[in-house]
Amino acid sequence: MPIGFETQGIADEILEKLSLENRYKFLNMSIPTIVNEKQMAFLKEAQEFCVNYEKKNNIDHTEDVYSYFPDFGAKGYISRFHDFAECDIGYEEWGLQIEMMRYLAVDMFDPSFSMSIGATTLAINPCEAHHEGRPEVLEALKGLVTGKAIGCILITEPDRGSDAVHQLSTCTPQGDGSYLLNGVKIYNTNAPKADWAVAYASQEANKGDTMGQFLINTKWDGWNCKRVMIPWVPRLWLGREELKDLKIPKEYVLGSPGKGLPHMFEGLTTERVGIAFEDLAQAWGALSYAFLYANLRKQFNQPIIKFQGVGFTLANLYTQVIIHTQALQKFSESYDEKYEKYQGKIPKALDSAFQINASQLKYSAAKLSERACYECANLMGGAGVNDNTLMRDLLGVSRIQEIVGGTRQIQEYIISRGLSKIFKML
Repeated sequence: MPIGFETQGIADEILEKLSLENRYKFLNMSIPTIVNEKQMAFLKEAQEFCVNYEKKNNIDHTEDVYSYFPDFGAKGYISRFHDFAECDIGYEEWGLQIEMMRYLAVDMFDPSFSMSIGATTLAINPCEAHHEGRPEVLEALKGLVTGKAIGCILITEPDRGSDAVHQLSTCTPQGDGSYLLNGVKIYNTNAPKADWAVAYASQEANKGDTMGQFLINTKWDGWNCKRVMIPWVPRLWLGREELKDLKIPKEYVLGSPGKGLPHMFEGLTTERVGIAFEDLAQAWGALSYAFLYANLRKQFNQPIIKFQGVGFTLANLYTQVIIHTQALQKFSESYDEKYEKYQGKIPKALDSAFQINASQLKYSAAKLSERACYECANLMGGAGVNDNTLMRDLLGVSRIQEIVGGTRQIQEYIISRGLSKIFKML
């Protein structure tokens, strides 16, 4: 058990009422005018599973988050963006609106686990989009979706950072359709624990138009991975990978050189809105803790929520979280509608608009997560920063949300370019 977890800092009668079940009740009473009936039904079903899972397994959230994958995957709570019928799964409820509900349920159960799922999703989506019916890729995809395997994505490099276009990692064709990958990647969530990785490398270093997209079995020769410790997220495993003559058989080439860059950009919309879902769920998680605590904790013989410094701060945060929930709900409705209308092939111009909206939502939701988690912890005083609740994870995870999936500055750059495009069209 980690140092400190054997000492309780919160009174029993308060700690018991900060339960996952009560936190879910606060969320459910706050969003019925925003989400539709189908979403609400799915959300409650997922919440019931999480509550029962926590009780049945005596979960105290000091466990290895990766141990949760098989059980959540068996219930279909790893990804619901697609129905995955090609994997003989065929979820009845799926799409971006359902995925938003999945995030809300799972992240409030355990934000570190939710982030590890988010990283696995980054391997799921390109496999789903570019399997072309190949059994090798479909087998990997099914394992990732059902929680039998863990995934990660390899984009960031030590010497390139946010410049994902001019990568130094190379892919060298071998004449039989296979490629040899060489290069170094870093800060890849799940990588040391991953069974599968989706990697990007260019046939000629620094030239994005020669980039390819590849699916890697981490058991293959040439995969060398070490953990990079990020103090804010001690329960997550991020990696630094050295790919040394790692051979990718032709069956695992998701995009040959020249196709990797468009494949990368087509995935940015769902990647970034997925992070926004995660950020929103973190804000709800922190707000639910602070809401309950402020009504239960008494100071000067009255609940602290009655003091304006506490009550008004909660009112402000609650308003911001509700507004972001509405914004993400509207985006999800629109995206699902267009996805169905165009049978998964959204026109380029429309998809470009969705990309800008996703960057806006990721940018604003990441800021909300950081501020909401800090302010809620602050309202709870010492109880908000000790290790007796998941506020400890929320504080840590929220600190890196403006970095993951493209830094704040990258999102601002994308948004500003969007403004320039609009001006040129006037």
